[in-house]
Amino acid sequence: MAWDEWEQLKTEAAERQSTNMQLNQIPADGGGGSTGGQADLVVRDDELGKLGNMAYGLREGLRVDADHARQNTFDASIELLNDGLDMGSALTQMHDAWNSQLGTLKEACAHISNHLDFTRAQHAKDEVKIQTDMRNAAGDLMSVSRIKDYTK
Repeated sequence: MAWDEWEQLKTEAAERQSTNMQLNQIPADGGGGSTGGQADLVVRDDELGKLGNMAYGLREGLRVDADHARQNTFDASIELLNDGLDMGSALTQMHDAWNSQLGTLKEACAHISNHLDFTRAQHAKDEVKIQTDMRNAAGDLMSVSRIKDYTK
């Protein structure tokens, strides 16, 4: 490769880099990208409650509906094993795998439901604390800065 070719490639790479560079900041016009300056993530308490209830309902549905054939499947696998058929062993393995996966899925649904309940409760506590901290004894909004306390 000749020196001139090397210089040409470096120049082209620098031009591509400068045209593809994106700064990590809000545009000068004040827009916030695709959201138009509004918050990117907004979650409302009632939405969290609905999602938590849905996760709980799914868990309860799985607990009841996914267990219908469990005992019959296990009994059939024992009968097949007693008759000397290899299918009994395979059916037992399938039964155990189903129970394991079902348990994992129910735990995940419970975890989601519990986490959303905790999030709602913690958010409410945080909101009360922020509001309380922002008010003085007279109920007036006080300055966020503590400098006012030192100037008295």
